[in-house]
Amino acid sequence: MKKILLLVFIFFLCIGRVNASTSTAASYVLMDQTTGRVLEGKNYNRKMLIASITKIMTSVIAIESGKLDKEVVVDDTILKSYGSGIYIEIGEKLSLRELLYGLMLRSGNDAALMVAKYTSGSVKKFVDDMNKKAWEIGMVNTTFVNPSGLDNDDGGNYSTAYDMAILTRYAMQYADYREIVSTKSYTLKTNKKTYVWKNKNKLLNYDYITGGKTGYTEKARRTLVSTASKNDIDLIVVTLKDGDDWNTHKSLYENAFNEYKSYKFLDKDTFKINKDKYYKGRFYIKNDVYIPVKNSELKNMTGKIKLKKKKDYKSGDKVGEYQIYLNKNLIYTEDIYIKKDKKKNDNKNIFDKIKEIFS
Repeated sequence: MKKILLLVFIFFLCIGRVNASTSTAASYVLMDQTTGRVLEGKNYNRKMLIASITKIMTSVIAIESGKLDKEVVVDDTILKSYGSGIYIEIGEKLSLRELLYGLMLRSGNDAALMVAKYTSGSVKKFVDDMNKKAWEIGMVNTTFVNPSGLDNDDGGNYSTAYDMAILTRYAMQYADYREIVSTKSYTLKTNKKTYVWKNKNKLLNYDYITGGKTGYTEKARRTLVSTASKNDIDLIVVTLKDGDDWNTHKSLYENAFNEYKSYKFLDKDTFKINKDKYYKGRFYIKNDVYIPVKNSELKNMTGKIKLKKKKDYKSGDKVGEYQIYLNKNLIYTEDIYIKKDKKKNDNKNIFDKIKEIFS
């Protein structure tokens, strides 16, 4: 009898642990990186303080500045920094790229201020650039007041789990970003000292984790963004105010990798459109398209080709889209391009060609 009770206790204890994998988060989202489709979530449009996952946007603005390998001389901007830091000194010289390693691996608030000052000329202008970029990429429920994520007199940075997943999906298009956030340890020697920065993102110990950013303040509590790839499935998880975030992310990924299978919906090498009377040439796409779906969803997947008639077009022009739907919901579009047929030489004389023009 005692053995039976013990087994029952263990059974319910295990169930409790499984359920706790997402119940500990005030807000979370699991997103397919390829399509932007939300696979699972809770309160993911609720605006909340986001702490240092803010620094994903800080990195994006810096990367897009085109100044990554320019030298930065640290100035007194860093004197306004507090909280977590990489402890750079006034007069120290390092590149903007090296600052981003300190920013993303160690969450250096001093690095955030210096990145902002160097990239945009002032911290205020940098924050304006952050909000402009947020609006451009569809982060409609996000407001930045600083480049670090600290909660201060300005109130702190607010966003949603969904918006931060959109931002992460956008950031992952850049090889520089992917390289930085996937780095476990980075060593740097400057004109003043030598640094060894260990990434705070413990999830990188799992083979399928490709990057992310940690965050914490007393008001925001624990926030975490991570990305993962396995079997041609690329996923993003964002959790806000989650005291058990490491386990939440791990559980969401492992469940998704078990439930979803990646299907190749478009092959760039075999893609073709059989008939079209308007365009003269070969249609093509630039990417293979893999989309994770459940077996039960396959029968509800459809594709549509939409071409635009362009009066003047040349090889390499975008001429339409291939749209992929799940049920009636558009979940992905892939651009379609044209490669014009080469004009054949003919033996017509100038008078025949003029006659053709006027006819």
